[in-house]
Amino acid sequence: MGAPPQLQALLLAVNTLLRKRRYHAALAMVKGFRNGAVYGAKIRAPHALVMTFLFRSGSLWDKLRAILQGTYTHSWNLACFVFTYKGLCTLQSRVQGETSQVHSFLAAFIGGLLLFGDNNNINSQINMYLMSRVLIALCRLGVEKGYIPKPRWNPFPLFAATLWGLVLWLFEYHRPTLQPSLQSSMTYLYEDSNVWHDLSDFLIYNKSRPAK
Repeated sequence: MGAPPQLQALLLAVNTLLRKRRYHAALAMVKGFRNGAVYGAKIRAPHALVMTFLFRSGSLWDKLRAILQGTYTHSWNLACFVFTYKGLCTLQSRVQGETSQVHSFLAAFIGGLLLFGDNNNINSQINMYLMSRVLIALCRLGVEKGYIPKPRWNPFPLFAATLWGLVLWLFEYHRPTLQPSLQSSMTYLYEDSNVWHDLSDFLIYNKSRPAK
């Protein structure tokens, strides 16, 4: 059974509007908002689920509320950022009559300041994630442009060794400088593995369960 004529007419009108080039920039902002919201939820929800049930104490409702709050914050911030970025890029190109590389930086700079400038756990994790990738990309760009000599040997093993050496040194002797989530993960791996009482908390559980 087909759709009612009114619904078919509405869908036809919407599809016709979506194909109009004159509205493309505005519609791209809307779809960017949609994609940001979906992607943020897909990324944050499973991460929050695992980390919350592994390391967070409290009731089941408290854990579920933390997962939902984290997912909402990540999804909303990313959606608003994409919307803002696309809008500012379009605005700059319309004002100047052409597109420039600096437009992308300025639009993202303003969007990052507005949406990811608040120093909370979610924004901190996102910014740290980006920072490592941006630094590696800048190194590759420097080599590509000739600003940095191309390595004659594979630098990745030295990079990995230095990174792990530094993070364990910081964890052992300057722990408060690390992010709380990283502290929790490393405590589980390197401290909790030093303590056990019997087979149950040696192989089955991380810590012995309180006696009933």
